[in-house]
Amino acid sequence: MKYTYLGRSGLKVSRLCLGTMNFGVDTDEKEAFKIMDAALDAGINFFDTANIYGWGENAGRTEEIIGRWFAQGGGRRERTVLATKFYGDMSDKNDGPNRDGGLSSYKLRRHLEGSLKRLQTDHIELYQMHHVDRNVSWDELWNAFSAAQTQGKIGYVGASNFAGWDLAVAQGEAKARGVLGLVSEQHKYNLLCRLPELEVLPAAQGLGIGVIPWSPLDGGLLAGNLKRGGGGKRSGDVARFEKHAAQLDAYAKLCDELGEREDVVSLAWLLANPAVTAPIIGVRTLEQFERSLRVVEAELGEATLKRIDEIFPGPGGEAPRAYAW
Repeated sequence: MKYTYLGRSGLKVSRLCLGTMNFGVDTDEKEAFKIMDAALDAGINFFDTANIYGWGENAGRTEEIIGRWFAQGGGRRERTVLATKFYGDMSDKNDGPNRDGGLSSYKLRRHLEGSLKRLQTDHIELYQMHHVDRNVSWDELWNAFSAAQTQGKIGYVGASNFAGWDLAVAQGEAKARGVLGLVSEQHKYNLLCRLPELEVLPAAQGLGIGVIPWSPLDGGLLAGNLKRGGGGKRSGDVARFEKHAAQLDAYAKLCDELGEREDVVSLAWLLANPAVTAPIIGVRTLEQFERSLRVVEAELGEATLKRIDEIFPGPGGEAPRAYAW
């Protein structure tokens, strides 16, 4: 396994991040334990989750599974760089009107305590805002995060689904307070979704924020799942496949020429971007996980990257050069 620093922090994480969104939903606890054990054995030390995973009335179930896995001991917790997220409704009736999504100091405190309890740990290495909340000031947010860091409950702060200017404002406000600020931004980024190249990626790179791509295979479309009859669980997958059929067919042919699987090339393309820290691999089975490990060995040459750009053209570069003279 290869490692890199998480943004401008001194924390080293694996170049692949284990996503746990399927645990307790499509993946039962026994299989989830096997996947997490295999991840540590393979050198993946970076695990990502969120308090709402499990979804709806089962929100929190994924964190509980991870907590029971930690409780087995064997150095599991000590070897894991743990990341979780907060923002959404955890369906706590005691919260009243504050149960809605948001990033208030009230929600940060309550949701952090809930995550710590479910995860059976006293600290979280990376605590992430799952979405931006422009109704909450950075005075409130950085004070709340700083308090949690002083208490030793969180190590670093990350963001998810932030616009480029949100990242810039967050870092500016952090600098004014003399705090480190954000070390990561978790963002949807893949060959079919290259819009972040306009502003989010250059902003993150310039501000010392590591990018953690979610949905790196776009729901399996970039892994050839639908073509092989192994995907299409989500409504709209077939329609999206048909929309991009010509591109996906050309991509499949390129991967055949390279002698690599489509999912491996998709992930290797992300890792070739200097702004990217680690794509999230959201596997459902141990077999899928083991197949994903091939990516750390794959390297794409300039000619291959150029052909990929021809198949999946991006926005034209960074702003403003992409749309101005």
